[in-house]
Amino acid sequence: MAKKRRPQSKAAAPQIKDGEVPVVGAREPCPCGSGRRYKACHGRRAAHAATELVQRPFEGLPGECDWVALRELVPAATAELTLKGGLPEGVPAVKLATVLPMAWPALRRDNGTVLLGLQNDTASGDISRDLADTLQRALVAEPGTPVAAGRPAADGPRLQDLLDLDAPFEPIVHTGFEFWVENAENATGEVAASLERANAAAIPTARIPGLEGAYWCQAPEKNHLRWVTSYPEEQLLDALARLHAAGTSSLGEGTRLVGSFRAHGLVVPVWDLPSSMGADAVAEPATAFAERLTKALATDAPLTAEERRARGGLTNRQVTLS
Repeated sequence: MAKKRRPQSKAAAPQIKDGEVPVVGAREPCPCGSGRRYKACHGRRAAHAATELVQRPFEGLPGECDWVALRELVPAATAELTLKGGLPEGVPAVKLATVLPMAWPALRRDNGTVLLGLQNDTASGDISRDLADTLQRALVAEPGTPVAAGRPAADGPRLQDLLDLDAPFEPIVHTGFEFWVENAENATGEVAASLERANAAAIPTARIPGLEGAYWCQAPEKNHLRWVTSYPEEQLLDALARLHAAGTSSLGEGTRLVGSFRAHGLVVPVWDLPSSMGADAVAEPATAFAERLTKALATDAPLTAEERRARGGLTNRQVTLS
C-alpha cells in the first residue's frame, strides 16, 4: 500500500507576502503555498474586497452631492474632469457624462477626448473604483472607439486617486444628448434618429445655482425639486422636522416637502411644486429655505412632541435607492 503523502510543512511552503500573491484560477492551488484552493484562500479576500459595498463612493471628491445627482437624478449632463498630474499626451480633455450611447462605460472620441459614463451597472461594490478602472482604460484606448465594461482589481485606484481634488466640479445640464457626437446639428440617418429618441425620453431638468446637488425637474402632473445634501442623516431629519412643524418647510404657495430618499450614503429631500413653477421661480425660495435649514441644523434642543411627529412622518416616507 502506498504511503500517505504528508502535508507540506510550513518551512517548505513558499514564503510569499500577501501583496505578492498572483491571481490564478479559482480552483487552482493558492500560490501562497497554503495547500488550499485560491478561491478559499487569498481569492476569498480579493472577492470580498471587490464586492463589499462602499456606502459613499464619491466621498472626498469635490461636488460629492452633484456626483450623486448626476448618477441618479439628471438625464443629460457633462462635467470637465481634472486629472492629477495633467492630461496624457493625445488626450485634449476628459469629461464625465451622465450616460453614453449604447450605455457604453466610456468613449474615446476621434480627437482623443475621453467621455466617462456615470449611469452604468458596475462590476464591484465600489462605483468609484469601477469608474477609475474604466477611465484608465479609456485614456489608452484607440481614438474613435468605445470602452467595454470590466472588473477592476480589488486594490486598484479609485477616482479619488486619479482626479485633482482641488479642482472644481461644475456640471453642465443639457436639454438633450447632442454632446454624444461632434457636430450633432449635422447628424443624419440612424444617428439623428437615436438622438431624437433619447431626447424625447429625457425629463427636463435644471440645476439650481448656488445650491450644490439641488435640481429642478418637470414632471407630467407636477414639478419637483430634489436636493442631494451631505449633512449627517439624523441631524438633517431633526432639522427638517423642526421646519416642518413650524410650517416653514415649503418653498412657497402650492409647494410641499413630501419626504426624502437615500442615494449613495446621502439624504435627498424632495418637494412637490406646481406645474407652473419653473426652475427660475424655485431658485430664490430654495435659497431662502437653505438659510432656514442652516439655522435649524445649528439647534440642538430636544425635539418637541409635534416635531417628533413630523420627524416620524418624514422617516416613514423615506426610501433608499442605493
